[in-house]
Amino acid sequence: MVQYTDNMFKVSVIGCGSVGATTAYSLMLAGITNELVLIDIQSEKAEGLVLDMEHSLPFIPYTKLSASGDFAACKGSDLVVVTAGKRQAEGETRLDLANANKKIFQDMIPKIVASAPNAIILVVTNPVDVLAYEALKISGLPWQRVFGSGTVLDSARFQFNISEKIKVHPRSIDAYILGEHGDSSFPVWSFANVLGKPLEEFKEFTPEVAKQCYEDTKNAAYRIIHDLGYTCYSIATAITEIARNIKDDTHQVFPLSVLLKDYYGVSDVCLSVPCVLGKNGIEKVLDIRLDDQEKEAMKKSAETVKGYK
Repeated sequence: MVQYTDNMFKVSVIGCGSVGATTAYSLMLAGITNELVLIDIQSEKAEGLVLDMEHSLPFIPYTKLSASGDFAACKGSDLVVVTAGKRQAEGETRLDLANANKKIFQDMIPKIVASAPNAIILVVTNPVDVLAYEALKISGLPWQRVFGSGTVLDSARFQFNISEKIKVHPRSIDAYILGEHGDSSFPVWSFANVLGKPLEEFKEFTPEVAKQCYEDTKNAAYRIIHDLGYTCYSIATAITEIARNIKDDTHQVFPLSVLLKDYYGVSDVCLSVPCVLGKNGIEKVLDIRLDDQEKEAMKKSAETVKGYK
């Protein structure tokens, strides 16, 4: 019989489409959850996914897996990852999904809160900034426990693109995308560096290269959707890293989509800014130095997202 440790961590994944399924698989492989619940309105889809995943358990750390079409299965969750909703098709922007997915959230979020009132809710469904705000408004939970995956993936893509140009491992590159997880996002060039060395001091990193790195980052999802039909692997990896840091209470900093309160004059909207993440969700929002151009970009992002509230 499997013995559980005292360090229990239950995660529920809502939605078993490409992102939800890949996230569940990534979480299981990482071995950071004692219990993983997959919930989908098409319960047989969740059940089939669990059955397939269970056959991996002889090779990896044990995780208790279950499937349901009922949100009551979220009961006792430490973290609820919401991926359910209409997904972005070729030719659509993330913001084009706002109205359809807000309707889904209006039905879904109250059911999650009723079953798991003490959980952290991580919104992944796009447009993530609009829906993080919607989930927070509907849930009535503290803002520290309802937030979006934001620009964690954008920043990872950005770091990768830069790494290809300067031949330095992406993990060593301190460069981030903030604002909207979408077309009004912006790179924070003012403090981008490699262990204190500004990127502009790398001879390979010309202004033209910098611009290309950001454009490749901003357009990555469009390219992947054109080629593959959907994105799933990198976002699943990002979600797993967020979950790991919640469980382990690391206080690591991530660019997450949170409710802003006079952040460079921006309030009452969810956008990505640097956040300290721990077992209680958002432990702290960091005020970082932005130059005038970046401050304007933050305001532009806010205006864009507020148009879909």
